[in-house]
Amino acid sequence: MSSATVPFGRRPLAVILAGAALMSALPAAEARVTRIVIDATDSIAGQPAFQQLTGRAFGELDPKDIHNRLITDIDLAPQNANGKAEYIAVFRLRMPKDMNTASGVMWHDVPNRGGNVAFPDDSFAAKDVQLLSGWQGDNAGGTAVPANVACLPPYVAPCAAPVFNNYYVKTPVVPNIQGQILGRIVNRGGLAGAPLNVMGNPIPYFPVNAADNSHDTLTIHTKETVDGDITVGGTVPNSDWKYCGGGTFAAPLPVTTLPVQVCMKAPGFDATKLYQLSYRVKDPYVLGAGTAAFRDVQSFFRYDAADDAGTPNPLAGHITSAIVRGVSQSGNFTRHYIFLGMNEDEKGRIVHEGAWPLIAGRRVANNSRWGQPDGVLELYQMGSEGPQWWHSFPDRVRDLHPGGILDRCEASGTCPKIVETFGGSEVFALKMTTSWVGTDPKNDIPLPDNVRRYYLPSSTHGGGNGDMVQNPPDVTTNPLNCPGNNWGRGTLRANPVPSTQLVNRMRLALRDWVTTGAEPPESVWPRMRGAKSERTLVEPTQQAMGFPSGVPRIASAIFSPENFVFPVFDYDWGPSFNEFDATGNPTNAPPPIKAVIKMKVPKVDADGNELGGVPTVLRDAPLGTYLGWNLTTTGFHAGQVCNYVGGMIPFAHTQAERVANGDPRLSLEERYGSHNGYVLAVKNAAGNAWRQGYLLPQDMINLVNQAQASNVCANGAAKQSCNPAAP
Repeated sequence: MSSATVPFGRRPLAVILAGAALMSALPAAEARVTRIVIDATDSIAGQPAFQQLTGRAFGELDPKDIHNRLITDIDLAPQNANGKAEYIAVFRLRMPKDMNTASGVMWHDVPNRGGNVAFPDDSFAAKDVQLLSGWQGDNAGGTAVPANVACLPPYVAPCAAPVFNNYYVKTPVVPNIQGQILGRIVNRGGLAGAPLNVMGNPIPYFPVNAADNSHDTLTIHTKETVDGDITVGGTVPNSDWKYCGGGTFAAPLPVTTLPVQVCMKAPGFDATKLYQLSYRVKDPYVLGAGTAAFRDVQSFFRYDAADDAGTPNPLAGHITSAIVRGVSQSGNFTRHYIFLGMNEDEKGRIVHEGAWPLIAGRRVANNSRWGQPDGVLELYQMGSEGPQWWHSFPDRVRDLHPGGILDRCEASGTCPKIVETFGGSEVFALKMTTSWVGTDPKNDIPLPDNVRRYYLPSSTHGGGNGDMVQNPPDVTTNPLNCPGNNWGRGTLRANPVPSTQLVNRMRLALRDWVTTGAEPPESVWPRMRGAKSERTLVEPTQQAMGFPSGVPRIASAIFSPENFVFPVFDYDWGPSFNEFDATGNPTNAPPPIKAVIKMKVPKVDADGNELGGVPTVLRDAPLGTYLGWNLTTTGFHAGQVCNYVGGMIPFAHTQAERVANGDPRLSLEERYGSHNGYVLAVKNAAGNAWRQGYLLPQDMINLVNQAQASNVCANGAAKQSCNPAAP
């Protein structure tokens, strides 16, 4: 049985661990990458010693193999003559032309929604290898699969080599299966037709019958709070809307390609309302096959000499260690991949010795029927089911047995060394703190010995541009869009706190940890009970956070539970869904909310900047209040946090300006006095971060040079005044 057919109660942990132990005890299966095709070999600009190989990996999965049994619907997938389910995954290798010079380290980068991942200059210099390979098998938007993906050389018309334009994996499709899903349309006023998208990409499923909407319901929401209180404003009569491929209600275009659209009778959609469509769909993808393909492609390049046709592995014998790395959605996939036990290949070998999920606070919806891996955890989106923490820990609120992300790899002895890095926006919108304190936050969850955690305080998702400027551009000259499904515009300036320096340091730290065993710096993140009982993780209220009153543009109303922190929801996805593993068939659309999980947030200082994180220059020599959140100014979500984007409120220039504005925060003049005073503060902050091991020497020098070249308090004849009007 696959996970789609087993009974879905609360399975005891002993069952999970026994199954994981059985994986490593069984004889090797034959399912694997059976063939690779190199479609292109190219030079790399600025790297004459390197080349880039782009190709496809053809593989097969045995539905009966214990390593694959957790894949939802694998037993329903079409099978070849060998009784295997097939996939095709695109890959790209960046490698030294002379592999005898290679370091032996491979970085396996996870594409984000099919996109490319650059290879850092220091990795080129170290003669490391980069592998990118497809995992997201929903065949939509950036992960669309070319029609001629299965064509093989020698090519005979009409078959030709597919043109590479993204990273995809062709996963099996289960025919003649139907189900119910949700699509949501927001901030789409004035349109006759609107696409059914998730995070800007098409929802990857077609209606059962695009000419018949009689079994589907288009509901109007007039308000939704962050904590899940919904005000319903009725339904749109089925006679007033229809599926379309564009066009208008009166003259719709046929539904032949994604995205499927909804055309509404005039006057069309109201921008002040949200429209939620519950509709029947068909032909689900076996999404978990994409996760297995990611495992198999890495295993092939790591261990195999050649494919079944005799095509040699271009890396054979040259890779000694591998690190999987993913950012944001791809970091969520990295956590998901480890949780499923996929870091053990079908011969029981470890696939990656290291793992690095960056700015990732959950797992990804890539192993359930009708999964939408593009989702970002907006209302009714999957990704926080089951344990989000590494160490085995109780889940009392959701009444799930104790468990953790590492359970399966610990049972098989295939856990990687893990570094995780993230910041403010992951706390306020991407539900990060559940992984620190669980669903019933009373204690910090201990970190296992193989995990290091680094929190970048007061930062936006992915970090800012690092600018050190006295007058950062406001939203009139630098508009800030809230990410997600047309969430709206941000009110506050963009947050400049950069992640670059922390990422540079941790890239080296993880590489050294994997290759030499050198211990990384000490983990640093906000805790409920830290050293000397210090409490830097608190309730998400203004009072508990210590957020100062009177900060310009920050009204107390934003700290209301209905506006502020996105909580984890305990959904009831139905009896055919496994709530621990997030596998199976969710049948409730929309799912009832059984509980709203309590969230925690970092405490802040007198400026409103976060405590408890890694020492960083802009945080410790600030030019304003840096926030992991922003305010939505217009649209359906006005007044709520601006999804997962941060903000900034600059300090007043002078004491007189500060007093006139009623600003409680010290001005630049009172803090630094002069340009030299600011440079000295940056020098001290950078030196502190370097001494503690969180900053590379060259980055320390670069930050000080940047401060010296900045315009901060560099006004007046001697360039020593913080007042921009100084003569």
